[in-house]
Amino acid sequence: MKKLSEQILKHKFIVLIVFFLLTLFSIFAMQMVKVNFDMVEYLPEDSKSTISLKIMEEQFDKSPPNLRIMLEDVSVAKALEYKKLISQVDGVEEVTWMDDYVNVEQPLDMIDKSILETSYKDRNALIEVVVEDEEGLIATIAQLKTLVGEDGVVSGDAATLSFAQSSTNEEISKIMAFLIPIIIFILMISTSSWFEPFLFLFTVGISILINRGTNVFLGEVSFITEATASILQLAVSIDYAVFLLHRFADFRNEGMNVKEAMLNAMTRSFSSILASGATTVLGFLALTLMRFKIGPDLGIVLAKGIVFSLLSVLLLLPVLTIYTYKIIDKTQHRSFMPSFKNLGNLSMKIGPIVVALIILIVAPCYIAQGKSNFTYGASSMASGEETEIGRDTIKTNNIFGKSNSLVFLLPRDKTALEKEFGEEVSNIDSVSNIMSYSMTVGNEIPKGFVPEDQLSALVSEDYSRMIITLNAEEESKEAFKAVEDIRSLGEKYFGEDCYLAGGSASAYDIKETVTNDNKVTTIAAIIAIGIVILITYKSLSVPLLLLIAIESAIWINLSVSYFSNSEIAYIGYMVISAVQLGATVDYAILFANEYLSNRKQYDKHISIKNTISHATGSILTSASILSISGFALGNISTNTVIVQLGTLLGRGTVISAISVLFFLPTILIMFDKVIEKTTYKSEFYKGEVHYEFAHEK
Repeated sequence: MKKLSEQILKHKFIVLIVFFLLTLFSIFAMQMVKVNFDMVEYLPEDSKSTISLKIMEEQFDKSPPNLRIMLEDVSVAKALEYKKLISQVDGVEEVTWMDDYVNVEQPLDMIDKSILETSYKDRNALIEVVVEDEEGLIATIAQLKTLVGEDGVVSGDAATLSFAQSSTNEEISKIMAFLIPIIIFILMISTSSWFEPFLFLFTVGISILINRGTNVFLGEVSFITEATASILQLAVSIDYAVFLLHRFADFRNEGMNVKEAMLNAMTRSFSSILASGATTVLGFLALTLMRFKIGPDLGIVLAKGIVFSLLSVLLLLPVLTIYTYKIIDKTQHRSFMPSFKNLGNLSMKIGPIVVALIILIVAPCYIAQGKSNFTYGASSMASGEETEIGRDTIKTNNIFGKSNSLVFLLPRDKTALEKEFGEEVSNIDSVSNIMSYSMTVGNEIPKGFVPEDQLSALVSEDYSRMIITLNAEEESKEAFKAVEDIRSLGEKYFGEDCYLAGGSASAYDIKETVTNDNKVTTIAAIIAIGIVILITYKSLSVPLLLLIAIESAIWINLSVSYFSNSEIAYIGYMVISAVQLGATVDYAILFANEYLSNRKQYDKHISIKNTISHATGSILTSASILSISGFALGNISTNTVIVQLGTLLGRGTVISAISVLFFLPTILIMFDKVIEKTTYKSEFYKGEVHYEFAHEK
């Protein structure tokens, strides 16, 4: 590493040019990266609902309604006027209302009650719309909202998708604007120069730009990746820059000149920074083992981001520091960090209590964290009254009931079985309406007598389409039970030549996919990170103890959702398992590294106290940045999935830091002899036992 460091410092200008060109490329390239907001597209190619959607798109031109527009206190004539205006909005493909089924000029009490209940109730009209879910979706929904104004509310899958699209980029900017001043303040407290925090942020900022730009080679990223990757990269990797410049300052204090101090800092820091980065990268890469492709999407971008952060810190930061060291010197200030010596005494006093408490609760927490009330699909993005789309959905549901459409495809030539199947499906508790050729038009009427535009909505060259409406939330037990029952009846009547598509079917398949994914990713992350720690410390016991400390914190964090009876998006639950492990195991590694180093000179008690005194500042700095980043995501974002992910990250980081500072010290002392015997060339101190802090060297 020394020769490489020498070459880096020798060719400083080339390093700057390379990073400048990469940054320039990335600024332009990142504009071409498409953001995908459709969670259904991330299902495996062989999932039932994915296959069903492909066949439906191939066979039918018309799609089921994906938008509900409720007009409040309007006459039938006014509702018809609105329907005409809605059909003229760019992006609207089809508009359906009561007049498509019955003659609306007749008295209302003569109209079929089931149609009135779903179309016109208490002077409120419910119009169903099909809109294109392409790039112009935001503009289409905005036009529709402007059109109906105060007379109506807009809800449905398309509105949810539009909400997610419009809010993501705006909220990333808000979160960054909130975070950066706070990070600068934290870094100013923990460093000894007013200028250093800006140097850190510039270095990591360049790596974030390069990471976002190189996403162009992936083609597109998920909305979860777009909203969280940059923030997580900033929060996780800024430690590497702080560590390098701390080493640089130490060597300069020993009397070395600037170039010599940086050369030694780079050489000595390389293995520590690389080991820390490797655990984080592996934690993120574990997500790539998920069959639900949002995991690989996020895992690749996060892992790639950490690699670029490592390269920026090890290549760019040394060069920038050499050019700006005079500014660093001129902006020196005293350290505002306390010694944390008293924290060592506190940790030793309450540590046994913390260990006993964790032993008591860790098993119940492990069981509870897997039994939370999970959500799986797109409807979880904007549920609840915190968002306009959530409030509009609730308002519409309160008047017309919940509406959730499924599409069942069956062979075209099975008309007799279609009617029999439809009658059985109508007996399922949550099914409120069925529209199909056999049940709506009737098998008695030959298909040649039905207008082509109406026929094409229900019958294709190979399949008949049955639109089944459920009066249940898209991701509810009732809806999932209906999916199971409909699929079971489909197999009974049509064998394997039938397909079910729709929000509930997709959410059900996401549930089945990610539930199986979770065990794989968690075990893979633990094994990979454990191997890195084992190689780093040449110890069998240290990896186990560190992983126990962090995994216990993860289980406690995730169990809070169960005990507080709050919903949690399963994708957030899975992601945080890998992210919290990958990002916060560094605290445990730093602590163990300091402890093993002290243990060569002092007994175990003094070693722990010295470790707490020396390592707490770095741990609290890193944990503060990461936890505040998480809470910022949780409080500023309006996307429910992002909110939950941010809250889990913020809370989990705090719990991990507490575990490292109060749980890990005690178990290191308890297993001190085991560590010595299972660590290669441990060289533990064998001299006199001390009861005071060792003098600072």
